[in-house]
Amino acid sequence: AMALGSPKVSIFGAAFPAKVSTIAIAIGGLASFFVFGLLLRLSYPIGSSVSGVFYGNATPELVEVPLSLSNHTVEGLYTGSDVSVSDQNLTSNSSLGSPDAVASDKKPLVDGKEEADEKKIDVGSGEGDTNVSKAGDTPSVVSSSPHDDSKTASAEPECDLYQGSWFYDPEGPVYTNNSCPVITQMQNCQGNGRSDKGYENWRWKPSQCDLPRFDAKKFLELMRGKTLAFIGDSVARNQMESMLCLLWQANCFLQVETPVNRGSRKMQRWLFKSSSVMIARIWSSWLVHQFNEKFDYAPEGVTKLKLDLPDERIIEALPKFDVIVFSSGHWFAKQSVYILNDEIVGGQLWWPDKSKPMKVNNVEAFGISVETILKSVATHPNYTGLTIVRTWSPDHYEGGAWNTGGSCTGKEEPILPGKLVKNGFTEVMHEKQATGFNQAVEGVSESSKVKLKLMDITEAFGYRHDGHPGPYRSPDPNKITKRGPDGRPPPQDCLHWCMPGPVDTWNEMVLELIRRDVEGRKRNS
Repeated sequence: AMALGSPKVSIFGAAFPAKVSTIAIAIGGLASFFVFGLLLRLSYPIGSSVSGVFYGNATPELVEVPLSLSNHTVEGLYTGSDVSVSDQNLTSNSSLGSPDAVASDKKPLVDGKEEADEKKIDVGSGEGDTNVSKAGDTPSVVSSSPHDDSKTASAEPECDLYQGSWFYDPEGPVYTNNSCPVITQMQNCQGNGRSDKGYENWRWKPSQCDLPRFDAKKFLELMRGKTLAFIGDSVARNQMESMLCLLWQANCFLQVETPVNRGSRKMQRWLFKSSSVMIARIWSSWLVHQFNEKFDYAPEGVTKLKLDLPDERIIEALPKFDVIVFSSGHWFAKQSVYILNDEIVGGQLWWPDKSKPMKVNNVEAFGISVETILKSVATHPNYTGLTIVRTWSPDHYEGGAWNTGGSCTGKEEPILPGKLVKNGFTEVMHEKQATGFNQAVEGVSESSKVKLKLMDITEAFGYRHDGHPGPYRSPDPNKITKRGPDGRPPPQDCLHWCMPGPVDTWNEMVLELIRRDVEGRKRNS
């Protein structure tokens, strides 16, 4: 018995100290784990790191959200000297690629009817280092100049959408020219006989994150019961039709109503009934108040612009909108008289007394108009929505303007890095637009600042000379698409964008800005 009992006692006595030490070690290890986890949680908040994975705005390797462009202001983007105001107005080498030439003497209609030929405007391209990558390549940095994220009012930094590169996506667009019934014929490049299709496949890749393909379901969820309005010129129409095509194709099961035409095509509305999402469009050539009556020594019939008063039709409609995308600038190459504080201060293609210098030229007038409309929107008592200013849309008339032999014929791929030629008019118009935006931001409350966004597409799209209709502006089988015996190119549109085509990228960006705005509201609520 002693032989059996003795080992039991000794085993128990030896095992007890071992359990105590094991438990002590386990407790110490667990405590260390919690301390480490707490430090990690404080250094890398879950919301800022994981959100990038779910929303596609972080690189998979880093699983984090790069720098933000929320409420981006663009002071310091240009290192050159400021453009001086003189008695000479500036125009681009190019103009609208269709009947509505920006630099023509033809005065725009102001009786509530949009000009039939709104397709000609003047745009150029901006210098940058955007790279072009084929399928399988890793897109490299970068087209647009890095944006100053120190000026953002966002609580959480996010990726700069406008610094990146173009890459070839063999998957192609989400809709075709045959699947979308709302494409303006002049932008239906395939339907008008353009044979190459590669321009439809190039997609934009921000350098620090991904820009997801347009997700119609996500858009309609985020915008449920809300209205998105595209306001401005014919390029605004181009973008609105792109949005409708993206939604129409991916949501063919939804019931879509015919747009309600408010009298003059200056107010169109498309309703997606299942989600009560409205897509609207307001035509506004200059975004400020315009009239034709005689004013001082400016005769009747010449369009007058009160640069310090917003277009009243926009202000009246504001309470109906939740998101606005502004598009303007190209009509400042058209004939008009500029009025500030009830005084004539300048004009475009109109200035009777050549011996008297103008106080404001067309470039300066553009900047003032941007500041005017944005301040009016930001301070409107019944509008608290998101306001997006899409920057100047480059044209690509090479060798002349739209009516002097300019051409974009034969361009089938984006411009290669280092091959982009600066367009002075594009650069100065983009700069003045950015200046007007910055001045508007500085003049409003902090709560209003975060609702103003600059969607800075100008430099990136300077590389997309392949995305315009060119001579393929109509389905006429007898149209001229080649240069004549004298070398002159046929009439063409190198301002507007083919659909599908590069313009669809703008709406991918709009969706991302809406997503960021919704997420920001949730964080702050």
